[in-house]
Amino acid sequence: MITIITGTNRPSSNSRAVANLYARLLDERQIANQILDLADLPADFTASALYDNIGTNQAFNELSAVIGDSEKFVFIVPEYNGSFPGVLKAFIDGLSYPNTFRNKKAALVGLSSGVQGSGLAMSHLTDIFNYLGMHVLALKPRLAQFEKNYDGTAITNPLYLELLNQQIDQFIHF
Repeated sequence: MITIITGTNRPSSNSRAVANLYARLLDERQIANQILDLADLPADFTASALYDNIGTNQAFNELSAVIGDSEKFVFIVPEYNGSFPGVLKAFIDGLSYPNTFRNKKAALVGLSSGVQGSGLAMSHLTDIFNYLGMHVLALKPRLAQFEKNYDGTAITNPLYLELLNQQIDQFIHF
């Protein structure tokens, strides 16, 4: 089972659109997958589910269990202020340490409104995952100027689709 994680808690985000597309591409290959949308996090999780409150927020615990039961992850990583959204870091901080991600595998897909395609954000996130013992696939598609390459229902840039398909093919065997 591959768990696709949207890297933001923004409702109806572009990250969710990419997650939906990624899930369809996996479905076409008959690869089991599920989407964990950070928009489903409890609004107060940083106060009610972290640090001294670990284990006390049932809604957070249910999302955390999805992570614990998965071996492979695809993170859809939007660029926020030159890095990835703080909500993703807070979510990771709330997971069980040190074994939640140890020896598991991740693929990263970056997206941005600008021209960088979330490259720096994916670099930051890769550093964190390496520290946590997770193996990160080298191919990290960067979907730059996303709004110009997405028509509201589909990615219109053939190169972006080619890169996503290449990543999936590599990730299946990773």
